[in-house]
Amino acid sequence: MLIRERMSKPVITIHQDISMQNALNLMRKEHIRRFPVLDNHGRLIGIVSEGDLLQGSSSDETSLSVNEVNYLLSKITVEEVMSKNVITVTEGTPLEEAARKMTDNEISACL
Repeated sequence: MLIRERMSKPVITIHQDISMQNALNLMRKEHIRRFPVLDNHGRLIGIVSEGDLLQGSSSDETSLSVNEVNYLLSKITVEEVMSKNVITVTEGTPLEEAARKMTDNEISACL
C-alpha cells in the first residue's frame, strides 16, 4: 500500500507568518493536530503541531491579564515554534517505508 492511498486530502497548510493563535483556531476548526508550514514561495519549511502551539502559549503563572496574554500570543508566529528539520516522504512511498522512517526517527507525523 502506498502513502497516497492513506493520506488526508486535501492537505491543509499554513504559512510561516500566521500567528500561533490563528493556527490553533484553524486546527480546532478543521479537527486536525498538525500543519505543514510553507514559506512565502510555497516551499515546505517546517511542521507545527497542536502541542507546539500549546507549549508556546503562556503558563498559568503570569502577572499578565488575559487580554495582555492574548495580545502577545497574536504577535508570536508559527515560525517561532515549528519544527524545522522535517523528514518527508512522497505519495508514492510504500506505507511500510514511511512507518520505518517514523520509528527510526521517533516522529509522529510524515509529510
